[in-house]
Amino acid sequence: QVQLIESGGGLVQAGASLRLSCAASGLTFSRYVMGWFRQAPGKEREFVASISWSGGTTYYADSVKGRCTISRDNAKNTMYLQMNSLKPEDTAIYYCAADITRAALAKARYWGQGTQVTVSS
Repeated sequence: QVQLIESGGGLVQAGASLRLSCAASGLTFSRYVMGWFRQAPGKEREFVASISWSGGTTYYADSVKGRCTISRDNAKNTMYLQMNSLKPEDTAIYYCAADITRAALAKARYWGQGTQVTVSS
């Protein structure tokens, strides 16, 4: 059974940093493209960042580019999202996703349960 478990969310003030983690089990982690998505109240889920199976290629949404860094440790079956200079508009539930290709991530085969990030002004 595949499981993706996010952690690291919380309530922080604007300008603070958070590091989200996504621990994967039940799949060959190193063969999957991984991504982070988020959904704010009343809004649709949106792409945040993705990382190739090797970690060599990353993509970011314009809204987080320069403030966030996605990474992965295939030996630990874990993906990370380092978020700096957080803004109130970053408030959302953050989900990790896994699929074979980046193109498939938006409707990924596997999703985590989400971790709440709340940024106060």
